[in-house]
Amino acid sequence: MTQKVALITGSSRGIGKETALTLAKEGYDIVINYARSKTAAQETATEIEKLGRKVLTVKANVGDVDKIKHLFAEIDREFGRLDVFVNNAASGVQRPAMELEESHWNWTMNINSKALLFCAQEAAKLMEKNGGGKIISVSSLGSIRYLENYTVVGVSKAALEALTRYLAVELSSKNIVVNAVSGGAVDTDALKHFPNREELLTEAAEKTPAGRMVSIDDMVNAIMFLTKEESSMIRGQTIIVDGGISLLV
Repeated sequence: MTQKVALITGSSRGIGKETALTLAKEGYDIVINYARSKTAAQETATEIEKLGRKVLTVKANVGDVDKIKHLFAEIDREFGRLDVFVNNAASGVQRPAMELEESHWNWTMNINSKALLFCAQEAAKLMEKNGGGKIISVSSLGSIRYLENYTVVGVSKAALEALTRYLAVELSSKNIVVNAVSGGAVDTDALKHFPNREELLTEAAEKTPAGRMVSIDDMVNAIMFLTKEESSMIRGQTIIVDGGISLLV
């Protein structure tokens, strides 16, 4: 592989960082995106450069359409192409439905749902130049089942999965393949913001049919599969990586 480029939003840590590193090992040049974690983003970029790949680091809050346009303009300026877009950046307010405020709703929906639509529009323009590409979003089980304090995040992820289906159909004619990967509880920095973190981790460890929790590597492996040509007939799907826990009623 030569000159292929991958953008991973929210790639300074966690699943985003490991996805970026794995894609770099596969021969992609990488675009690191972050909103606040500048030091962590720079550390990730250094690791990628040590792998012999080019890396572009761009600060951009993907909940803001103007910032999205800036991000993709930088990619076009630096590389002139995009082959893989991993829509990983996420945020959200952890509160019961009756305690949510409008600002909580707007913040969460903008970053978790709106970002996919407007990033996909810009990504498609670059992908078309080189005959197609792959768009993969990261979702969670809260999109299809109740999780405590997860109301607005779960709704935003449900919207992301619905949007994945619409984009998959409308972008197929451009040879752009769109899917999502939904994970069970994964012990990342993001989970530290959950008031019931310990309860979630305990339940996942004890009840997952596979006998262990989902790891970051499990998520990255599924994402990487969807970047391959072998998965090109999977379109508009959300692949659930949860060790079978969502099958339990």
